[in-house]
Amino acid sequence: MKAFSSRNPIIIGLVSMAVIAVLLVVAYRADSLPIIGSGPEYKAQFSEAAGLQSGNEVRIAGVRVGKVTDVSLEGNHVLIKFRAKDADIGNASSASIQIKTLLGEKYLAIDPAGDRPLATDSPIPLERTVAPYDVVQAFNQLSTTVGQLDTNALAASLRTLAETFKDTPADVRTSLDGLSRLSVTIASRDDQLAHLLDNTNRATGTLAARNDDINKILSDGTKLLDELRAREGAISQLLDGTRRLSKELRGLIKDNEDQIGPTLDELDRLTKLLQDNEDALVAGIRRLGPFATVFSNALGNGRWFDSFVDGLLPSLPSVANPSAGTGGNR
Repeated sequence: MKAFSSRNPIIIGLVSMAVIAVLLVVAYRADSLPIIGSGPEYKAQFSEAAGLQSGNEVRIAGVRVGKVTDVSLEGNHVLIKFRAKDADIGNASSASIQIKTLLGEKYLAIDPAGDRPLATDSPIPLERTVAPYDVVQAFNQLSTTVGQLDTNALAASLRTLAETFKDTPADVRTSLDGLSRLSVTIASRDDQLAHLLDNTNRATGTLAARNDDINKILSDGTKLLDELRAREGAISQLLDGTRRLSKELRGLIKDNEDQIGPTLDELDRLTKLLQDNEDALVAGIRRLGPFATVFSNALGNGRWFDSFVDGLLPSLPSVANPSAGTGGNR
């Protein structure tokens, strides 16, 4: 066999580059692979996209099973392509676009149904899909529409209408008078309404700018709840094990009560004996101090034993005091 070092390096380089290119293509298209990919691709028809974008989640019963791969216009409806891995999507399944966050992020919800699998080339029809009403978009359109109104012209129109119908019956005049007062109120609050809508637009922009942060907070909260749920199972198992241990200990004590009872009685008597002799032990320890001191003095003067014996020698006679008895009271 020809040695590797003796082969043509150009051919080796070209083959290596081709292999690297194939690996990059496989890595880039990993989701499309049949085994390690994210499942087969399905289709669904919607009346509108409702803010759903490519890359949004696909959920079944609240569990993420895939993602949206494409959102495109097909005739008079929107065609949404999505992938779902390990999901039983039947031929009678329905789909809906749901709101994921308060900032308007969406996800595709699938309600599986049917007696056979849904074909990848057969989309879920419009009759079984639901698109939500976008509240955020409606408020944005409201702010734009109200901002374009000429409130002064509206107030003048309402006043003209009230003056035109001033000779009508009392009920109609009252209604028109209320409309006139309403127009005056709207005109007087024009600046405040504009300021309110402007603040609403700024708040919406701030929330949109913080979308990733809020999504991260919600994601972290989900992880925290999952961890607490996992810990709940562990704590439940611990309490159950403790309960079983307590039951076993009670049975053990009950089975050995005849042996444990006398042992406890002997332990009580021993404790009482020690308590009765506590004073004697304390007195002995207290008297040991002076004895140790004298004993140390007797042996602490060198190589000899220092001691004193009283009464070994007879006592000497006492010498009379020469001054005693020679005097008298003075």
